[in-house]
Amino acid sequence: MTISGRRPGRIRRRTAFSLRQTILCFGLVAIVLCGAGLTLRLAVRTADSRPLFAVVIVVVAAGAVAALRNARGRRRAARVTDAVVEATYEMSGSAPVPEGRPGDPAPAVVTEAGTAAEAEVPVETFAATDYAAMDPVEFEQAVAALCERDGCRDVHVVGGAGDLGADVVGITPDGRRVVIQCKRYGPMNKVGSQDVQRFGGTCFAVHEAHVAAVVTTGEFTQPAAEYAEQCGILCVDHAGLVAWTDGTGVAPWDAEVSAPSGNCP
Repeated sequence: MTISGRRPGRIRRRTAFSLRQTILCFGLVAIVLCGAGLTLRLAVRTADSRPLFAVVIVVVAAGAVAALRNARGRRRAARVTDAVVEATYEMSGSAPVPEGRPGDPAPAVVTEAGTAAEAEVPVETFAATDYAAMDPVEFEQAVAALCERDGCRDVHVVGGAGDLGADVVGITPDGRRVVIQCKRYGPMNKVGSQDVQRFGGTCFAVHEAHVAAVVTTGEFTQPAAEYAEQCGILCVDHAGLVAWTDGTGVAPWDAEVSAPSGNCP
C-alpha cells in the first residue's frame, strides 16, 4: 500500500536580532542627517555669492543619499561624503588635519632648508689622557676607534690568545692592509726587542700586512727601535700616540717608514 504525503515546505528562518547592525544603521542615519543639514546650511550661505557652487553641493548631497540607499554602495557613499567634507573645508578656508593610524611612521620634520631633519649620531671620542685608565683590551678598542676615525674600513679587534701578534687589523683609506700590535704599558715599562721580533715574524708572512705598527703607551728600547726600522715596522710610542689622538700627528699608515729588507734577524 502506497502512502501519499505532502512534501515538507521550505523552512523560513527568522533573522536574529543584531544589536551591532542596529547601531550601525542608526549611526549611518545620523551621519546622513548631519551631512544634509551641513550641506543645506552651506548651500544657503553660498547661494548669493556662488550659486553654481551651491548647485554642485546639492547635487553631490543628492548623490550621496542615493548611494546610501543601496547597501552595495556604502563605500562609494563614503567617498562622496569625503568630497563634501573637503569642499566644506575649502569654503571655510581651513584644511583638514589628517589623523594618523596606529603603526604609521611619524611625519618627517622639515627644516627651513626643505630637508628632513636627521638625528645626529653621537661619535664616541676620548682624549690622550684616557689611556692611563684603560686596560689592555680597552686600549686595543681605542686604537681600533682611531683607525676608524681616520678613514680605515673593515677594522677588527683580533687580540687575544692565538692572535699571532695582531691586535687590530683593517684596510687603510688607500686600500692597504694595516696590522697593529697594541702594548698597554706603564710609563716605566718599555717595549723590548723580543716583543718586536715576535711581531715581525708574523705581521708580514702570516697576516700579509702592507703596514705593520707597534703602538704603545710607553717607550721602545733602542734595540727594539733598531730591529723595527730594519724590518719596516713602525714604532708609535707615547708621544706619537698622543699626537695621533690629538690630530697633531699622522696615522701610522701615513708615516714614512722604510720597506722591509727581508733579512730581519
